[in-house]
Amino acid sequence: MAKTYRALALLLTYPTNDLQRRAPEALALIEAEALVPKTLRKALGRLVAEIAGGDIYDLQEAYTELFDRTRSLSLNLYEHVHGESRDRGEAMVALAELYRAHDLHLSANELPDFLPVFLEFLSTLPETQAASLLGEATHVLDAMGERLKSRGSAYRAIFGALGKLASQAADPGALAALLSEPDEDPNDLEAIDKAWAETAVTFGPSDVGCPKASALVDAMMAEPGRQPRRAAARA
Repeated sequence: MAKTYRALALLLTYPTNDLQRRAPEALALIEAEALVPKTLRKALGRLVAEIAGGDIYDLQEAYTELFDRTRSLSLNLYEHVHGESRDRGEAMVALAELYRAHDLHLSANELPDFLPVFLEFLSTLPETQAASLLGEATHVLDAMGERLKSRGSAYRAIFGALGKLASQAADPGALAALLSEPDEDPNDLEAIDKAWAETAVTFGPSDVGCPKASALVDAMMAEPGRQPRRAAARA
């Protein structure tokens, strides 16, 4: 089980004073395990310095503009596949049941497809299995990383690290399809309203680029001698 997943999950949460204090500890965990290349660890260090030393209100505004106001950067994985359709709700129920089977219980305000929650779940699994499940989301994660890179965001380092942790690289065609979709300007309120009003899939076919709950359940239940694991305390 790799603590790196939990550390990355922490760094990807909404900035608070508590996160500013704990961010260097998360970086220390990533450095200690050294599961991602040194260049990416340095990039993560720059993100941590930005979080730990930045003005909290500026950090919160930047985070909201990136991840809450831009659908193409939504941290809710199933948003990229199902939009706001009923299919997303059914997928999240299945994913939540999978978490509970491994003794990871969500709070009332946590969605199961929220990327930091998914990463914390992966931190409770053997590294090979976690890397395999993460690989199912590589297309979405790489597309988000490219969009963050184009914005000059230090958060790009997290998605670069996830790409290295995953067991498989994104299919070039699937990644290109994701990147061909519109990337909303967070300051264009009319475009944002139109994007969130859409209920159809906007990021390609539903079997591409997202860890589908059915696939996760099948993979976990097929593991010989599987024993439930209790999620560790948050980093």
